[in-house]
Amino acid sequence: MKVLFGLLVLSVLLLGCTQTQVSQEIVQEINSNNQNTDSIPSTTATVSEVMEKDTDPVTIDSINYQGRVLAGSTTKLLDFNKEDYNKAIASNKIVVLYFYANWCPICKAEFPKMQEAFNELNYENVVGFRVNYKDDETDSFETQLAQEFGVAYQHTKVFLKNGERIGKYPDSWNKERYLTEIGAVV
Repeated sequence: MKVLFGLLVLSVLLLGCTQTQVSQEIVQEINSNNQNTDSIPSTTATVSEVMEKDTDPVTIDSINYQGRVLAGSTTKLLDFNKEDYNKAIASNKIVVLYFYANWCPICKAEFPKMQEAFNELNYENVVGFRVNYKDDETDSFETQLAQEFGVAYQHTKVFLKNGERIGKYPDSWNKERYLTEIGAVV
């Protein structure tokens, strides 16, 4: 009976993880289609409304982030918090959101590659955030962001410029892809 229960638990865990994995052919198709994100509608109105209430305009040079820095010295990658996010948006920085679930094996494998990329980047006008997604650390504002940007599952990346979404990428990236994609929007 214990063996059957163990197999059942293992099956549920594997099913939960594999539902988020995309076949290699689909990943390649997504990558080729990611070049044109103009057809993706922007959905930042509600976030903008929240920001207007909570944040004064800030210049790029005066930003002093309060959150934990996960990588980068010039181009920072931060643990998400609403205050730092609002500061970055108000200063017109390019914002990279990475929707991360602490239970997701894809996220756990990809996030160190993102950190490596941010350690190499040298752009003062870019900031990244690791946004909790459907895990035990997710807060209501993170849930709202995921809904507003149409994030269907973890390890999705959303790029914002001047507070508007300029890209959404559900596929898994390596360090070089982060460097290329971020460099292309700077």
